[in-house]
Amino acid sequence: MKPAVTTTIFAAAVLVAAACGANDPAASAPPPSEQAATAPAASASARFDRTLELYGVSFIVTCDNDSSINQLSIVPAGLELDNTAITQDVDGQVVGAEVADLDANGSPELYVYVRSAGSGSYGSLVAYAANKRKSLSGIYLPPVAENATIAKGYLGHDEFAVVENRLVQRFPVYRDDDTNAKPTGGTRQIQYKLVPGEAGWRLAVDRVVEY
Repeated sequence: MKPAVTTTIFAAAVLVAAACGANDPAASAPPPSEQAATAPAASASARFDRTLELYGVSFIVTCDNDSSINQLSIVPAGLELDNTAITQDVDGQVVGAEVADLDANGSPELYVYVRSAGSGSYGSLVAYAANKRKSLSGIYLPPVAENATIAKGYLGHDEFAVVENRLVQRFPVYRDDDTNAKPTGGTRQIQYKLVPGEAGWRLAVDRVVEY
């Protein structure tokens, strides 16, 4: 079955650079000012409520989005062994969610995108993989700060999207004298692939593009 995931303007833009392997990413993607935020974004104090389904497994994702720290709820259905609801606090508001099968193993993953409060609007990810459609395990995304190459000039304003079989994160790059409102270092785009981890799954850097 072909996954049915929500396509966003941002995902369409990164598809050109990521899937086609363009030699000049700057020529194939519009500047950040012309990009749409990942998935339909939740406005301030707007409740997030979405149901997603892939391979017969569904997820009800809700978050009140009424404060700087919010409680995310994920209610799975269709798993063979364990459909226990998951609740956890997130730093910010949920602004999008997608299902995908990045490793093409016939079991879905859920990716929930969170944006922190404040001028930095730092992005974070809550993600789970269905193990052979039986139960859920967490997916770990290493913080940007742990990778010196991609952390240089990073001050938040992240966007996330699933593009084919990769998770894509992009953000503006700041030079030393830039203000928060006016980054001048271009855009950095990181493609992650899903790989097995020590106690679950993790997202590993596959490619970095700057333009």
